[in-house]
Amino acid sequence: MAERYKILIVEDEEIIRFGLQDNFEMENYIVETAVDGEEAIEKADTFLPHLILLDLMIPKKSGFEVCRYVRKKHPECLIIMLTAKTEETSKVAGLEMGADDYVTKPFSILELLARVKAFLRRFSAQQAATEAAIAEAAQIPECLDFFDIHIDIKRFEATKNGVPLDLTNREFQVLKYFWNHKGDVITREELLKEIWGFTDENMPSTRTIDNHIVTLRKKIEDDQTNPKIIISVRGAGYKLDV
Repeated sequence: MAERYKILIVEDEEIIRFGLQDNFEMENYIVETAVDGEEAIEKADTFLPHLILLDLMIPKKSGFEVCRYVRKKHPECLIIMLTAKTEETSKVAGLEMGADDYVTKPFSILELLARVKAFLRRFSAQQAATEAAIAEAAQIPECLDFFDIHIDIKRFEATKNGVPLDLTNREFQVLKYFWNHKGDVITREELLKEIWGFTDENMPSTRTIDNHIVTLRKKIEDDQTNPKIIISVRGAGYKLDV
């Protein structure tokens, strides 16, 4: 089941607060509300919302103070300010303090719902990318050892039988990618996208990869004509055999 996002509505005008709460709850969000800045800060710490709809003109602590606090304490939380039409300088100040966007009163509830949905979709994509990067990093040790080769990922140093290897930065990246996908067949197109940064629109000849693999094999294989480490898979690509 997809995660239900949590939204904190900070608004001292009762009609607006209840109206927003009803509409967001109907869209299956988990909603909490706050009527002043102090309650907003308390609920930001306890409720841990994914997104805050924050009116700037609220009692006790201003929306600016809440925004500053949340951005420092919960940097991953999204903040959309609710401002009056005449508060142009307030919008600029709020954005400078770290708010992600603003909506001017009076606003269309459908537009606000759509904007919140877009922000949370982007948040979800960024979170997934971050988790994937962390997972990938966790799979790769600081040092790689296979056959008679030792690679220090952090120092960008490599040796074969204790003798230093003169690897380029890209060759380190290629070996690191192969290691993280060891045993899998890696296509030439995949390497061009993941290591070289090409896309389907500007993809060069895959001979580029073949030439780099030939050069790399000269450095790491005992016999490049009979490779034991980076194996060719006919009609598919290459794989690291460790």
